[in-house]
Amino acid sequence: MRKIFSKYYLYITTLFFFIVYLITMAPSVVQIDSGELAAVQTTLGISHPTGYPTFTIFGYLFQLLPLPLSTIIKLNLLAVVLCIGAVFYFMKSIELILKNSNALQSSSGKKKAKSEFILRRNNLIIIVISSALILAFSRTFWLQSTSVEVYSLHLLWMNLTLFFLLKSFFEKSSKYWLISSFFLGMSFSNHLTSLLLLPGFAFLFYKQNGFNKNSLLLKSKMALIFVTTLIINYSYLPMRASANPELNWGNPINFENFWRHFTGKQYQVWLFSSTDSAKKQLAYFFENLPVEFAFIGLIIAVIGFLYAFKINKILATFFLINFAFTVSYSINYDIADIDSYFLLANVSLAFSSVFFFIWLHQKFEAKIKLGQNILFLLPGIIVLMFNYGEVDKSGDYIYEDYTKAILNSVPQESVILSYQWDYWVSPSYYFQLVEDYRSDVTVIDKELLRRSWYFNQLEKNNPDILTPVKKDLEEFLTALEPFERDENFDSAKLEKYYRSIISGVIQHNVTNNDIFIGPELVDNEIKRGELILPAGVKLVPYQFLYKAVERNEYIEQPDYPDILRFNQTEDRYANVIKQIVTTQMLHRAVYELQFAKNKKAKNILLKLLEYLPETKINPQLLEAACL
Repeated sequence: MRKIFSKYYLYITTLFFFIVYLITMAPSVVQIDSGELAAVQTTLGISHPTGYPTFTIFGYLFQLLPLPLSTIIKLNLLAVVLCIGAVFYFMKSIELILKNSNALQSSSGKKKAKSEFILRRNNLIIIVISSALILAFSRTFWLQSTSVEVYSLHLLWMNLTLFFLLKSFFEKSSKYWLISSFFLGMSFSNHLTSLLLLPGFAFLFYKQNGFNKNSLLLKSKMALIFVTTLIINYSYLPMRASANPELNWGNPINFENFWRHFTGKQYQVWLFSSTDSAKKQLAYFFENLPVEFAFIGLIIAVIGFLYAFKINKILATFFLINFAFTVSYSINYDIADIDSYFLLANVSLAFSSVFFFIWLHQKFEAKIKLGQNILFLLPGIIVLMFNYGEVDKSGDYIYEDYTKAILNSVPQESVILSYQWDYWVSPSYYFQLVEDYRSDVTVIDKELLRRSWYFNQLEKNNPDILTPVKKDLEEFLTALEPFERDENFDSAKLEKYYRSIISGVIQHNVTNNDIFIGPELVDNEIKRGELILPAGVKLVPYQFLYKAVERNEYIEQPDYPDILRFNQTEDRYANVIKQIVTTQMLHRAVYELQFAKNKKAKNILLKLLEYLPETKINPQLLEAACL
C-alpha cells in the first residue's frame, strides 16, 4: 500500500481535494456574475468585459457532457475540476522544486553536498501535500471551486504557466519557455490580470538567458506563440458577435467595440481612482490575509519566504515579484469583490511555504521519522477546518429562490426595471435563457441602459420593448457615441434622454402591460429626484418589487413562495436580500392595513417570521395586524 501511495500520491491527493471541493460546491447559481456566466457558457454568448473566450468555450463543451445533472450543477462541477487541475500543477511545481533541491544554494552562494539536500521519498511527498493543503484550502482559492466564475480557469492557467516557468528554470530548456508562453497566452485569453505574471516571467527569463542574440531569438519565438494564442482565442468575440447571440455584452462586432470590450473600458473608472481607495484596499488585503490562511498558514509562508532567500535568491525573488506586483496593482481597483485579484499573491505565499518545510527537514532531518513527518500535514488541516464553514456553499439556494420568486410574482409579459445585478438580475439570465423559466418576463437592467450595446441585446430578446421610445433612443445613442469614444460630449443631453427613455418605458407599460420597479430605484434614484415617475403613476409594494399603477384602488398580489432557503453561512449578499425581503414585506403589510385587510397583513408578517425568525417587527404593526 505504501509503495502504491508513493507512486500515485499526486493522483490520490488530488482525489481527496476533489471530494472535499465536491462537498462544498454550490447546488445552483450564486451571487454576482454566476448566472450571467453560466448563461453565456450554455448559449455561446459574450459575457461582461473582457469577454473570457476560453472560459466560455470550456463551459460550453463541458455542459454538453451526457451527465444526469442540471446545467448549472455541471458548470459548478467544471469549477471544481479546474481548481483541482490548478492544485495538481501546484503540487507538480512543488515536487519539481524539491527534486531539484540539490541545486538550491546556501546563503554563501556555495552548493551544498548533494547528500545534504536530497529528501527521502516519504518526506518529499509529505512536503508536497502539506504545501498543497495550505493553498487548496485557503479561503479565496477554495471559493473559486464552489461555483461558476472565471477565476477557476484563471487559476489553472496560472499554475500551468508557473509550472513550466519553473521547468524552464531548472532544466534550462528553450522548449519549456515556448510552452510557458503558450499557457501565458491561454491565461491572457481568460483574464487580463494575467499581466501580473509578466514581471516574474521576465525576471526568470533574463536571469537564465541574459541579453544576447540567442535570448532575443527565443524571446521572438515566445512572443509569436503568445500573440498567436491570444489572437486565435479572442477572435471568438467578433465571430460570435456577428451572430448576434442572446447575450452579447459590448457587441464586439467591429474593432472599436472589440477594443472597448477587450480592455474593459467600462470598468476603468474604478482603476487607479484615488490614493485613498488604494490605501483602503491595501489595508483590507493585510487585514484579511491572516484569515485567508487561518493564521498558521501565513506564519509558515512568511518564515518560508525569509528562508527562501537563504537557499535560493532567484526563486525567492521570483515569488516576491509575483506577490509584490499583484498586491501593488490590485489595490488600485476600487471594487467590493477584490479578493480574487489577489490570487497570484496567495499562490506565491503558498509556494513559499515549501521552503518552511525544507527548513524543518534540514533542521530536524535526523530526528524526523515517518510517523512524525505526518505532523507536517497539521497546518493544512487547520486551514481546512478554519475556512470550511465560510466556504461551504452546498446549501446556497437563496439566489435561485429569490430570483424565481421575483420572476414568478409578476403576470405574463411583464417588464421589470431593476439593477440588483448581484442578487437576481444576473441569475435571471441563467433561469430565463437556459432553463426557460418565465422567459416571457422582460428584465431591464437600469444601469446597462447607459450603454449603446445593451439596446441591441434588448431588441434581440424583445423586439417591441423599445418601440415606444424609439425617437428618444435615437437621440440618446447619438449623444452617447462621443462619450463612449472619449470625445467631448453633452452630459446634460445624455442625462435628459436617458431619463426620458426610462420614463417612456414605464409610461407605455403601465398603460399597456404590467411594469415593476426594484426597491433600490425607489430608495435611491426616485427618492433623490434623479428619476421622476410619469404624471399620475404611483408605486404599490408588490412582493419584493413595486408595481407601477395609475389607479388608486387596491392592487392584489399573489401568495409569497413557500420557502426562501438562506444558507446558514452569513455573507453580505445574502444579508442584502434579507433586508430587501424584510422591508418589502413590512411595506406590503402596511399597505394591506391601509385597505383594512388585517388578515392579509397578519399572514404577511407570519410569513416574514417564517422566512426570517430573527426579524424584529414594530409592536404597533403587530398590534394592528392582530398579532
